[in-house]
Amino acid sequence: MTDQEFEKELAGLMTEDVPGKKKKEKWPGRVWRRWKSWSRKKKIMVGVAVLAATLFLVVKGKGGGNDGAIMVSTIPLSKGDVEEVLSISGPISGTDSAEVVSRLHAEILEILVKEGDKVKEGQILARLDPEDVQKEVEIAQNAYNLAIAERNEAQIQAEAGYGKALQDEQAAKRDYDRKAMLYAGGDVSLMELEAAKDTLAEASRQVATFTLKNGKPVANESFDLRIRNAEFELEKKRKELEEVEVTSPIDGTVVRVNSRVGRFADTVDADRPLFSIDNLEKLEMRINVSEYSIGKVKVGQKAEISADILGGETEEGVITSISPTGEEKGGGSTERVIPTTIQIQNSDTKLIAGITARAQIVLNESKDTWVVPMGALVEKENGTCLATVENNVVKMIPVEIGVESDVNVEVKGEGLAEGIFYIPSPMAFLEDGMAVVTAPMQ
Repeated sequence: MTDQEFEKELAGLMTEDVPGKKKKEKWPGRVWRRWKSWSRKKKIMVGVAVLAATLFLVVKGKGGGNDGAIMVSTIPLSKGDVEEVLSISGPISGTDSAEVVSRLHAEILEILVKEGDKVKEGQILARLDPEDVQKEVEIAQNAYNLAIAERNEAQIQAEAGYGKALQDEQAAKRDYDRKAMLYAGGDVSLMELEAAKDTLAEASRQVATFTLKNGKPVANESFDLRIRNAEFELEKKRKELEEVEVTSPIDGTVVRVNSRVGRFADTVDADRPLFSIDNLEKLEMRINVSEYSIGKVKVGQKAEISADILGGETEEGVITSISPTGEEKGGGSTERVIPTTIQIQNSDTKLIAGITARAQIVLNESKDTWVVPMGALVEKENGTCLATVENNVVKMIPVEIGVESDVNVEVKGEGLAEGIFYIPSPMAFLEDGMAVVTAPMQ
């Protein structure tokens, strides 16, 4: 049975079916909300208690009981310790990892490392065939050189053209000035003067077509743009040539080699990286904490780590980071989870990257306090109660719930004291003042 099917079945048991009326919820809304946040183990325990109560009612309805009194088992109230523990699984990995890939469509000529090798940042992992990239560098270099030569030629032409334009403008200015004097003396016509003026204007427009920088003519800016584009492409190809030597970006251990000599570097199967490298000097565990529990998880909290590889031993971990955002749990659930990181403290641990481990985080604890089984609590109209027995009569004592484990729960209340006997698995129908017959726990 799935969690969803179990919750649906138990919800049906928690409702009262009155003929001709809508089913009435027996549990208050706050209790149901608490129920939703419980672990499956805790739900099963409470569910068993509910089923037992239902079975008891069936038996009693067929003639069970003794003079109208209900038989119950009791145990003495005692103090103890209780811990609320979050138990959750997650993968072990290095604290720093890198996936080494290549953008080059180049044949792998040599692989220099194997899985398990320790490497340093910058160490060569593999060499690729440089032939094609070298040709591309040469082409890019030629394009860059051509762009510079064309800009230089354009610069020469700009300087020569600007010099001639200035000379033409100066000559046109002298001619206009001379004809203006002659026109004043009546020696040239107005038409000749206007023609000289137009010539001067055209010469000035030609001068204005040149781009000046610091008073000197320069080639059109488009030539500089071509040079920058060619330079960018050349630098790109030079970097690709450097990449024919595939290097490690971090210090660490080679955990996966996903290619071999003769393959092309950019066509690894299933889009896997050429190499996977982890820093295994420090290991960490990555878990997804439910949104219902994350409020009790803090950076710096300790965690107890267990795994099959430890052979029954445990390792100490410390929570080092909690994601500021949640993400979908998946599987059709609307619940959100928050990625959380636990760092393994022992550098000589038997744990290895890639395996699944379980972390137990103490979220809350209480020492030397009143402790009862989770199933001993009864929800009444006035709140949560502990069903005690005094002189063969049920006495419901209101309690406040403190720290909860998967099995037990801390209870607080003025009526709690040494010598009290309570019912560890009370039936839901029990009421204050009801007569009972006590029997020892089996």
